[in-house]
Amino acid sequence: MTLAHDVEGDGPAVLLLHSSVCDRRMWDPQWSALRDAGYRVLRCDLRGYGQTPMADRPYTDAEDVRDLLDALRIDRVVLVAASYGGLVGLEVAARWPDRVSTLALLCPGMPGHQPSAELRAFGAREDALLEADDLTGAVELNVQTWLGPEADDATRDRVRQMQRHAFEVQLAATEEFPKPERDEIDLGKISAPCLAVSGRYDLPDFRQIAARLTELLPDARHLELPWAGHLPSLERPAEVTALLTDHLRETSPS
Repeated sequence: MTLAHDVEGDGPAVLLLHSSVCDRRMWDPQWSALRDAGYRVLRCDLRGYGQTPMADRPYTDAEDVRDLLDALRIDRVVLVAASYGGLVGLEVAARWPDRVSTLALLCPGMPGHQPSAELRAFGAREDALLEADDLTGAVELNVQTWLGPEADDATRDRVRQMQRHAFEVQLAATEEFPKPERDEIDLGKISAPCLAVSGRYDLPDFRQIAARLTELLPDARHLELPWAGHLPSLERPAEVTALLTDHLRETSPS
């Protein structure tokens, strides 16, 4: 199965990977700007998000992304990713380093990261709300947790819609296919230059991951946004779009 996706533009390929709070629509504010800057822009929905159904077999998100690139005959790509998409992007870049030319990671997750007590408490609260069939409560928990103070009402409504849809798709699944256990991902194999962004108002896990990537990757720099929560590309889209296009212009010019 090919992941649901959109492709537009000409030039070096840029793949946008979404947060697990959202789907590929989270990149609406950046889509046209990246295309108009001279890139072939691609975004996809991971399994159980947006227009991609749940899995019907064992799978990994990284292999799904690789298969999508193969189907589109894209040999090398710039990876721009948020949150869980950042975790997937790091795995792709580590397992197939010749396929990734540049990384831009917004508040990324990381393979092998052990969650803090704060992140575990969030997960337990979300599980309890879903087990109680309080879908609205679980959606609101995510909106309150992951959006920073700069997010306006329209942005909060957009995230509500994407998160609710993801929950509905995932909860409707009649069979689950756990992702197979994999050997430890060696991030040192990543050759692409990386911009790792964190937000001051995010959970400590993601702030620490972004900072730590400068130690784990051979060519990475960390930038903390003093106004941001966990989803800065939605909170201040114009500012983050400019940040991304500047990074791409320096590392993968169109």
